[in-house]
Amino acid sequence: MSRINGPVWKTSRRLGFSILETGEELQKRAYAPGQHGPTKRVKLTNYGQQLREKQKIRYMYGLNERQFYNTFIKASKMKGVTGDNFLGLLESRLDNLVYRMGFARTRRAARQLVNHGHILVNGKKVDIPSFIAKPGMVVEIKEKSRDMKAINEALEATLNTVAFIDVDKDAKKGTYLRLPERSELNSEFNELLVVEFYNR
Repeated sequence: MSRINGPVWKTSRRLGFSILETGEELQKRAYAPGQHGPTKRVKLTNYGQQLREKQKIRYMYGLNERQFYNTFIKASKMKGVTGDNFLGLLESRLDNLVYRMGFARTRRAARQLVNHGHILVNGKKVDIPSFIAKPGMVVEIKEKSRDMKAINEALEATLNTVAFIDVDKDAKKGTYLRLPERSELNSEFNELLVVEFYNR
């Protein structure tokens, strides 16, 4: 099983971007890590900007380089705008949907729930985090796992969910309604730079 390990907060500070999408990583020290403190940032080249945007999205969704690139290739072969297709595929991953539905507080925790077999898709157990769900599919917590403390705490902490997902917190079940629109996703990164990075 391949996954990204390492300190999330330090990575967020290095990229100047909240990987957890909460902003809490940057509240205390909103500058890059290192012994010299808040030094002036060096101006990035075009390649550096493209690389940084790629790393922002890759770390946010928790993919390694091969998974990320393969997802991009798949998106580039689909009809429509490559950047939108790319983000649509990333949002359709099962671990991301579990996170978006509020069953886990982070994507890492959501990935673990899927890996450990706590998640059903259309009534069948799926333990592959990279499984691409299609609109209309129902994602739910397995009956034996519905009393897990971590899941209940995550649901209590989740106040709102995104519009492209419908969630029944009591039944611990959610439906993936449709592909997300770009305006519904994080506005702090630019997926067009990722397209330029891989097409250079």
